[in-house]
Amino acid sequence: MNKRYVPFALAENIFSISPDFFVRIGVKYLLCDLDNTLDSYKTPDPSSRTIAYVKSLKERGIKFYIASNNTSKRVRRYAKELGVEALSGLLKPFSFKLKKLIKKEGFPISETLMVGDQIMTDVISGNGAGIRVILTKPVSEVDPPYTSFNRMFEKRKRREIVEKGLAKPWEEIL
Repeated sequence: MNKRYVPFALAENIFSISPDFFVRIGVKYLLCDLDNTLDSYKTPDPSSRTIAYVKSLKERGIKFYIASNNTSKRVRRYAKELGVEALSGLLKPFSFKLKKLIKKEGFPISETLMVGDQIMTDVISGNGAGIRVILTKPVSEVDPPYTSFNRMFEKRKRREIVEKGLAKPWEEIL
């Protein structure tokens, strides 16, 4: 399998990842997809578990940043409610905007990690930017039509990653 499809690690969802894990592996900057990684794309405001999780990251000195393909209106509203910065319209799987963000913000590559629910967007763009990526399962079964199309292509890739042991669950890292 082409390595651009292979994440650094796997997780059930972002909420299953201990914030202390990020500290242990030297992550100071956590970029996170929004739709179906934090909440359903139909959820306009952050859920209570998202708010609590981001608070626990901030308490550990981790800067949390939303990195989404969605529209600026949706992403800006969600990020404002969550009290974090965000970039919308990222055009993932392309990595040029992600690289620009990382450079502009001064995020060291070795201290930056991305979390997302799609191989075809999040993993490819994160790998293209040279940062580690944790692939999660979607938090909701409801997807917009264009995402449903991507999921058809990535189903086999997810299975292959697991069966061949190309990426480990986050709990097995370190």
